Amino acid sequence: MSGDGSSRNGPLALAFHALFIAFILAPLVVVIAVSFTGQGYLALPFDGLSLRWWRAIGDNPRFLESFWYSARLGVTAATISALIAVPAALAIARWRFPGRGTLVAILASPLMIPHVVLGVALLRFFSGFGLSGSFTGLVAAHVIVITPYMLRLVGAGLSGLDPRIERAAESLGADRFTVFRRVTLPLIAPGLAGGWILAFVTSFDELTVSLFLASPAANPLPVQLFNYIDQMTDPLVASVSAALILVTALVLLGLDRFYPIDRLLTGERRA
Repeated sequence: MSGDGSSRNGPLALAFHALFIAFILAPLVVVIAVSFTGQGYLALPFDGLSLRWWRAIGDNPRFLESFWYSARLGVTAATISALIAVPAALAIARWRFPGRGTLVAILASPLMIPHVVLGVALLRFFSGFGLSGSFTGLVAAHVIVITPYMLRLVGAGLSGLDPRIERAAESLGADRFTVFRRVTLPLIAPGLAGGWILAFVTSFDELTVSLFLASPAANPLPVQLFNYIDQMTDPLVASVSAALILVTALVLLGLDRFYPIDRLLTGERRA
């Protein structure tokens, strides 16, 4: 009976997963398709394929400048977040100390605060230090937003690490720093790399907080797209979005050749 039930549920489960994947991919497919229109407005279907709006990306330097600004912002914020999350995750995973629960709550609190509220609060706070509209202020804000993601994946990597391995290294004469550099860090590298990638993507895609803190002279790409859509709506937005989808897909395929993405984003070590 159970075998018959499994055989009947198999096609249903497959159809459900296929519909779910189609639901997720449909908006991306539509955006990519619209980017190849030759018309001056968003339309689907359209007659004939054209690279008009892909060429328009190169004719609009503000988008290219915003892309590199967002990339630099994401790399800086993700790296600083890693420097904060690794010692914090080690302390939380290895020791029991007064205020441990408070530390965890503080580091995870950005996940529970609406980004609109967080953006307004950071704008008011940074204005007092002259950091509003500066690259330093944006980096600090993004570090606050992305550190919980980094902490989660680094903590996942530490949770599967047997502390006896570190004690064995210490018993052989290695000091604490050598144990961390030669034993702990290589073993948690998948979680650290996955956390860095997730933190970078979250920073690169962050709009709400950036909208409050960015300056008119230098905008991250999400803010630049938001401002452009606020003024006009044409297929240039679709072509920029399609280019980002393409770049992201190529990066993920490249990473997957070196380490499976599903393991990388869960902090799981290679068997």
